[in-house]
Amino acid sequence: MDNKPIERTHIPVTVLTGYLGAGKTTLLNRILTEDHGRRYAVIVNEFGEIGIDNDLILNTDEELFEMNNGCICCTVRGDLIKTLHELLNKGGNFDAIVVETTGLADPGPVAQTFFTDEDIGSYYLLDSILTVLDAKHASKQLDEFHEAQEQVGFADRILMSKTDLVSEGEVENLSKRLRRMNPRAPVKKIHFGEAKIEEILDIRGFNLNAILELDPEFLTDSHHEHHDEVESFVFKSDKPFDGAKLEQFLSGMIQVYGPDLLRYKGVLWMKGKKERVVFQGVHMMMGGDMGKPWGKAEKKSSTLVFIGKKLPKDLFIAGLEECLAK
Repeated sequence: MDNKPIERTHIPVTVLTGYLGAGKTTLLNRILTEDHGRRYAVIVNEFGEIGIDNDLILNTDEELFEMNNGCICCTVRGDLIKTLHELLNKGGNFDAIVVETTGLADPGPVAQTFFTDEDIGSYYLLDSILTVLDAKHASKQLDEFHEAQEQVGFADRILMSKTDLVSEGEVENLSKRLRRMNPRAPVKKIHFGEAKIEEILDIRGFNLNAILELDPEFLTDSHHEHHDEVESFVFKSDKPFDGAKLEQFLSGMIQVYGPDLLRYKGVLWMKGKKERVVFQGVHMMMGGDMGKPWGKAEKKSSTLVFIGKKLPKDLFIAGLEECLAK
C-alpha cells in the first residue's frame, strides 16, 4: 500500500459525533494535550464539556484556548462558518481540524457547511464523519434514540469504545447491527489510550475518489433482530448506466426523499466513459468525480449504497433498473 502523504493545500476536517458518554471527550482531550508534534484545532460547543486542565493552557480569550502542545481549542457560538474563518485569521496553519457535534444530533448540517460556503470549500476539506459508540450502552441507545441511529447512518468510520466492559458476543452482535445499518463504515474497536491519532484524523473517509468497500456478508444477511429507523440497502449491476437517465432519476428522488437520505455513495459504470464515476451525497446535496480508468481485464460494474430513514427500497431499485443503458 502506498503510504506517501497526499499533496494538498486544503485543511482536512473531521466531524466527530456520538451519543452522550461515548468517549468523545477522552478523544478530544487526548488530541489537545498529547505531545504528538502536530498542530490540530478542535472546535466544540462548550468548553465545560471538555474539562481542560488549566495548567495546559497557554493563551486564552473568550472563545479560544491555545494549548502548550501547539493545538487550538475554540468554541462555536452560533455559526460554524464564522469560527472556521476565525481559525484562518489565526494563520490557518493546522494539520487537521476536529468539529465536535455535541448538541447537534444530526451531523448533516455540519457536513453540508463544506459544500454550501464557497470560501470554506476553498480552504477546508471534509475528511470524514467519525462516530464514537459506547459498546456497553449503544444497543439500548440505538433502540431508544433516533439521534443515535442517525449518527451511525452518517458515519464514514465507527469507533467502538468500552469494549472491555462487555463480552465478545455482545461486541459481535453490536458490530453486525451497525453494519446492517451502515455497511460502508468500517467498525473499529478502540482504546483511546492506545489508538494512533493518524488512524483517526486525515483518513480520507469522505474522499470522492475513495474506493467503496462493502462487506458482502452483511449485505446478503436478511435476518434483522432490530427494526431500526435507519436502514441501508445496496444496488449492484453489471450493466452500464445511461448518464442522463440516472441524473434525472436521482435528482427527482433526492427532491422527494432528501431529508430522509442520510448518506449515499456509489462507484458507477457509465456508458461511454472510460473511467469509473464516483458520487456521494448528504441529504439533498450530491456531488461526483471521475475515478480511475477501468482496467482492460477488469470486470465493470456499479455499486450504490443508500442509508436513510424508512426509504422506499423497492421504488429506488426499480428506478435504478430503468436507468441502465439498453
